[in-house]
Amino acid sequence: MSPEHLAIVMFIGVLVLVLAGVPLYLSLAFLGLAFGILGGWAPQVYTQFIHRMFGLMASEVLPAVPLFVFMGAMLERSEVADRLYGSLHLAMGGIRGGLALVTIVICTMFAACTGVIGASVTAMGLLALPAMLKRGYNIPLATGTICAGGTLGILIPPSVMLLLYGPMANLSVSRLFMAAFVPGLLLSFLYLAYVGVLCFVRPSYGPPIPPAERRIPKSELFKSISINMLPTVFLILAVLGSIFFGIAAATEAAAMGAFGAVVIALAYRKLTWQGFYDSAKSTLRITAMVMFVAVGAALFSGVFTALGGSKLIGAFLLGLPFGKWGVVLVMMVILIILGMFIDWIGILYIVVPIFTPVALELGFEPLWWAMIVAVNLQTCFLTPPFAYSMFYLKGVAPEEVTMGHIYRGVVPFLLLQFVGIALVIAFPQLSLWLPGLMYK
Repeated sequence: MSPEHLAIVMFIGVLVLVLAGVPLYLSLAFLGLAFGILGGWAPQVYTQFIHRMFGLMASEVLPAVPLFVFMGAMLERSEVADRLYGSLHLAMGGIRGGLALVTIVICTMFAACTGVIGASVTAMGLLALPAMLKRGYNIPLATGTICAGGTLGILIPPSVMLLLYGPMANLSVSRLFMAAFVPGLLLSFLYLAYVGVLCFVRPSYGPPIPPAERRIPKSELFKSISINMLPTVFLILAVLGSIFFGIAAATEAAAMGAFGAVVIALAYRKLTWQGFYDSAKSTLRITAMVMFVAVGAALFSGVFTALGGSKLIGAFLLGLPFGKWGVVLVMMVILIILGMFIDWIGILYIVVPIFTPVALELGFEPLWWAMIVAVNLQTCFLTPPFAYSMFYLKGVAPEEVTMGHIYRGVVPFLLLQFVGIALVIAFPQLSLWLPGLMYK
């Protein structure tokens, strides 16, 4: 069997092993090792594994991953989302779909503090879902709002996905952060617009809270919102602002954000040794998961490239008779299909080294290309059968909420994400405008 045929079998093997229930990092590492030996590189593949692992660990950007994750974990333990939801619940609960709108707003803010999606979906599933169900909200709308809003954490900076993407594509993480800001807010706006229009057309889907339940003096309401929102907003602006103005690199901003989250927890009197320990433990677990998959994927991609798989797929894509935009569409569809079966980290390490040279060959701007890939990869959290945001929500949802409700609720938001991808493709300045303003 030729090396190119081995590469094709290797790629198919990933899907087979993942569907068989083998953890992704083991699937990637095993296939990399096995096909490296089959390719006749038994001594070299061991050396490559060591070099790639040390190269990954020596990255100056990767320390930002645990720092941003810890920042989100500490904010979660400080009950910032609970307090903010309580305040905005009273402020916006009187309009149709108000609780769903509040959920999206808080998910957007939480996305700018976490870099991952699990914390946002779980927190809002425990907090917002019971409140919406109690007020008679349409169950698919309530579940779809939480799942879609929670996925913003993987795109809106500080995003763990972009931290990993930058070194792979030789792009500045700081510029990636700024490039992702507007597309992330665009998706949030699309979600808000959909919920607002739907609840206006069908009031029973999101009934307003009765006036008797939200009687509170405006001065007290304003004070409550200020106390619960301003510290978080200040932290977000401090982290992203320091990156935007060139004061700090992504890793330094992450350290500042982690420290700021501890200060906020202390100010809210929620800083305990148990909470600190749980945050550190959660950070260790998530970071270890990311690193294991990254190491396995690095070994896989190295052997896959050596077998000629990257060149084979690249030549196939460039040879398609659809023109450059047709090739872009094909690559977007491939990403969506892979997202149905493989974790985003694995897709990132497998696909980026293959698709990025193709995009550059077609004459596309690297930063813009990175953004449409990033927005596309967000869909992998909403596309069954392996839609992690759905599983996170189902794990904390009341018994009356079924997977059928969650699936139906996610579909409209998934379509909105496709609209978001199309807009980012059609209007490159959505992702290139803010990086162009950065302090050089």
